[in-house]
Amino acid sequence: MANIATISAETNTPIAVPLSERVHWIGAFDPDLRSFDIILKTANGTTYNSYLIRGSEGVAIIDTVKENFSDDFFARLESVADYSEIKVIVLNHLEPDHTGALPELMLRAPQAQLYISQKAQSMLKALLKRDGLSFTAVLTGDKVSLGDRNLEFLHTPYLHWPDTQCTYLLEEKMLFSGDVFGCHFCDTRLFNDQAGDFRFSFEYYYAHIMRPFKEYVIRALALIEPLQPDLIAPTHGPILRDQPMRYVHRYQELSQPSLGVQNLLHEKSMLIFYISSYGNTRHMAEAIYEGAMSIAGVRVSLYDLEGGEVSPFVDLIEDADALLLGTPTINGDSVKPVWDLLSSLAVVNLKNKLGGVFGSYGWTGEAVRLVEDRLRGLKLRVPITGMRVKLIPTEQELADCTQFGRELAEELMGLSKPKVIDFADLS
Repeated sequence: MANIATISAETNTPIAVPLSERVHWIGAFDPDLRSFDIILKTANGTTYNSYLIRGSEGVAIIDTVKENFSDDFFARLESVADYSEIKVIVLNHLEPDHTGALPELMLRAPQAQLYISQKAQSMLKALLKRDGLSFTAVLTGDKVSLGDRNLEFLHTPYLHWPDTQCTYLLEEKMLFSGDVFGCHFCDTRLFNDQAGDFRFSFEYYYAHIMRPFKEYVIRALALIEPLQPDLIAPTHGPILRDQPMRYVHRYQELSQPSLGVQNLLHEKSMLIFYISSYGNTRHMAEAIYEGAMSIAGVRVSLYDLEGGEVSPFVDLIEDADALLLGTPTINGDSVKPVWDLLSSLAVVNLKNKLGGVFGSYGWTGEAVRLVEDRLRGLKLRVPITGMRVKLIPTEQELADCTQFGRELAEELMGLSKPKVIDFADLS
């Protein structure tokens, strides 16, 4: 298998890589990067993919690169075009790894018109810190012509920023997809049919970048799938020229509800997780479980955090309707397994799920309130104040726990009674 020529043998400078006669990759390689935006590990680096399209009436640039890789970007651009030919600059996403070279590009090609999504307008001004910017804001279906080549825009917000869009080259059926279908995988062979095995990176990227926005992924796929692109060119990772629709279909699979949820179409799912030092919080959890189980239409599951890995629980929580957490208070705080689980939930959408907290304590009992605050920060509804029991729960306190579980299940099913506010409680 021949290597792709990305460096000129004569001048030892970066050169553009053709995707077709009229389309070139002009991006940069970053093989030494080991973490991206703090949260993502990058075992063999990443690429910053930028593209150049030549039409009969000018050239378009699709995205740029991270600022400290600008020299490679400009060298590759200059290998196939003059700055005076650039008529259009499209920004599918304004994150710095895609716009780092933009200010200098605008200086070198001042005649070029910027095209951004409607939601990117305020971000662009903040990025460039310039008044009097000339740009065109676009939505799905808007087009720009390069003569015999035409670009059409697709509005794909929250994949993974509010400003994101995709750009489609009609005549060559190429989709410039932004971060969608991308991954952090650096390979100078560049194309998916020649690069190393990047399946793990592709799935890992989806899990950490796209997974929280599944509903928006599904909306975007509804725009992309009918196009049946012959090539998908993302902003990171290999360019997908061999069976690109496989990656579209994989996104569809990853974005669908799991089999377990499909089996619960007529029920609500409540998950109760607990960890217990001396069995007291466990007894509370069991009483809450019994109370919640007494409400028809709620399927309740009980899990001991000490007996399981966090990652499978994340999948369960994503598909559930309610999350209850039981934690003791140790040294004025909740315990590490609870915080580990909560920190793992940043990759899923929890908005408007029902939440509740309970736990036994010896001295001060701060853990319940701290975890409640975290659930609210994750956008869960916490409608009932958490249950706290000092040391060993009494029979009455266990009965109160049963009632707590029953009330949360009623809240989940929309059966809760309207609350009467005692204004004395507000003073």
